[in-house]
Amino acid sequence: MAMNLASGRSGRRRRGRGRAALLSDMNVTPLVDVMLVLLIIFMVTAPMLTAGVPIDLPDSRAEALKDEPHAITVSMDGRGRVFLDSQELAPGELGDRLAQAMRDAGDKPPLVTLRADRHLDYGQVIAVMGALNAAGFKSISLVTNGSVEAP
Repeated sequence: MAMNLASGRSGRRRRGRGRAALLSDMNVTPLVDVMLVLLIIFMVTAPMLTAGVPIDLPDSRAEALKDEPHAITVSMDGRGRVFLDSQELAPGELGDRLAQAMRDAGDKPPLVTLRADRHLDYGQVIAVMGALNAAGFKSISLVTNGSVEAP
């Protein structure tokens, strides 16, 4: 609790604030600065957290797709390993896991995005697309890096 004691020659109280008045205002500028810096850091790093498998994607001038909440991501890294979302699959396991995902989906199959490394053999990518098609996924989105110039 703060008190303002009057200090005048005649002992009367001063009107208004004197020199000895305490400020009870909190300076929130440093707090706002720190919060804005944290917000910028989260905004920059959040898109990087969505892809769990590091892949060197090919470049394209295609428009970005809308982010679907119930999407399945199939990824292929530079060594040809196949991942379903972030989990690595055994060589023959993709078809079974996709069939299970199709059974769990019900009427409308979820959106499937395929992320494949740019240095992979074309036949390996087509084999995974064939497994997707055999499991009942007829609409497959290929993920690329956006670029300004044509590759």
